[in-house]
Amino acid sequence: MANIARFDPFGDSIDDMFRRVLRPMRWEVEEQPLQIKLDVTENDKSYTVKAEVPGVKKEDINVQIDGNLVSISAEAKREKDVKDNGKVIRSERYYGSLSRSFTLASEVDQAGASAKYTDGVLELTLPKKTTAAAKKLTVQ
Repeated sequence: MANIARFDPFGDSIDDMFRRVLRPMRWEVEEQPLQIKLDVTENDKSYTVKAEVPGVKKEDINVQIDGNLVSISAEAKREKDVKDNGKVIRSERYYGSLSRSFTLASEVDQAGASAKYTDGVLELTLPKKTTAAAKKLTVQ
C-alpha cells in the first residue's frame, strides 16, 4: 500500500515567508560616482557658470579656457571609515578624477575671467569677448 501524505498549503512556506519579511535588514545607500553638474547663465556681457564639485579641495581644481571651450577637471579623494565602539569594521576609499568640457556660444575674454570656490560650488564669471561691429560695404 502506498504511503499517504497530508498536504498543507499553508504549512512551512508561510512560516518561511514571515521569517524573511521580519528578518532585520541593513539598508545602505550606495554612493553615486562623482560628477560635475553645471548651471550656465548668460547676460549681455558675460556667462556665469556654477559647477558642483563636492568633496574636492580648491587646489585640486583646474579650469582651462580656449576660445569658447571651457574645461573643468579635478582630483577627488574620499575616505570613509565605519566604526563600531572605536573598532573599524569597514574602511572605504575613492580616488579618481572628474572632468567636464562644454562650449559656449561666444568666445570668452580670458583676461577678465574669474573663479571662486565655496562650499563645494565652483563659480566662474566668464566675460564675453567684444567683437568688432559689422561693417557694411557699399558695392560700386
